[in-house]
Amino acid sequence: MKQLFQGKRKFISIPVAGILGLAFFPIAIGLLLGYLAFKKIGNSKVRYTSVAIIGLLTLFFGSTWVAAMSSPSKPQEAKTEVKQAAQIDYNESQATKPVEQSTSPSPTFTPQTAPANKNIVLAKVTEVVDGDTIKVDLGNGNIKTVRYIGIDTPETVDPRKTVQCFGKEASAKNKELVGGGTVGLEKDVSETDKYGRLLRYVYMGDLFINQELVAQGYAHASAYPPDIKYQSKFTAAEQQARISNKGLWGACNTPSPTPKPTTTNSGITTGGSTGTANTQTSNTYSGGDKDCKDFSTRAEAQAYFNSKGGSASNNVDRLDGNDHDGRVCESLP
Repeated sequence: MKQLFQGKRKFISIPVAGILGLAFFPIAIGLLLGYLAFKKIGNSKVRYTSVAIIGLLTLFFGSTWVAAMSSPSKPQEAKTEVKQAAQIDYNESQATKPVEQSTSPSPTFTPQTAPANKNIVLAKVTEVVDGDTIKVDLGNGNIKTVRYIGIDTPETVDPRKTVQCFGKEASAKNKELVGGGTVGLEKDVSETDKYGRLLRYVYMGDLFINQELVAQGYAHASAYPPDIKYQSKFTAAEQQARISNKGLWGACNTPSPTPKPTTTNSGITTGGSTGTANTQTSNTYSGGDKDCKDFSTRAEAQAYFNSKGGSASNNVDRLDGNDHDGRVCESLP
């Protein structure tokens, strides 16, 4: 053993011993203390007891030391949460903008109401059926069909007849306005129609979609009592669109917006200005008379009725029957 630390060998053995001593420092100290105890303590009982205790301590601290030396050090990465102030996009309405639930993508749309109006329920548009009908996810996969209140667009999906004039354009416009987006749905009086579709006013941000479709000439204003909360807006929008020949009013040979003189029940003739909403009307129409048999569908009859200024109080060509609810030719498909 002494020969390892003599001559030229010492230049290798001493550094190696130092490294091993550092690596197994507690063990080296334990062996040294055990050796000293064995040599210096005369009482054999005390000597062996001391050596045993030193051995146990050396085993414990030595194994801990070796484990610590052999395990690579992994610095803890500080996790800092940076809360950024919400950026408001002023091109997107905050009225019906959905509340951000999480930064991670969610597999389903979460039911919620508009932050600025608790009467408006938010829904995710899953399909645009036609110009006035969409399918939405009300939350957690609850898919419902929604029919826009107070308006009618030309038909495109009815299998019983051909696509009506400006129907494809109306469907494309509706898809442009709401397709794939989050819309706000507002109820009036009725929950559903006879087909089980939800009856709703629809918003995309601050844009009132029902009114926008009428104002741009993609839809007629159609009153269906008792859901007439915004019907005056739709009527005014239609009159302006007709005057400007927008959309279907310029493309489909629809009647002129100029009102014809009518006679009230008292016999007074009134003229009314072009496109105004205050024209007095009676319960009879002075133009050519039409019957329900002259139309192939109720929607076609309703469009004619509306274009002639028909309403619950103005039964144009007596198409509204005797119930005076503003819905015409209800026996038609």
